Amino acid sequence: MSTESISDRREHIRSISVTALSALLGVGVAFASVSITGDMAPADAATDTRALVLVLGAILFQYVLYDFTSIYSDDEFGVKHYLFIVFMTFSFWFVTWGILLTAEFHA
Repeated sequence: MSTESISDRREHIRSISVTALSALLGVGVAFASVSITGDMAPADAATDTRALVLVLGAILFQYVLYDFTSIYSDDEFGVKHYLFIVFMTFSFWFVTWGILLTAEFHA
């Protein structure tokens, strides 16, 4: 019984860590995207591919980080986890960057 609660707690902390890192990197990359495209009009900035390259780099960085730190073992990290990281990072980046472009925030 006590072994299950420790394992459940560890799994819970691990899932919170992965979610928080994906969300924070998405927001951070949105601010980096604004700083890169700060001198452009919002319509032109939205079509700039450098911002998309930044978010793809943040996603790949997370895969390398999780592999390096061994947060997940090889049999635990599957397609579902890859898709979760992509979705969370991209969606937080997309929404935050959209708000910053609409508000005409200049870094």
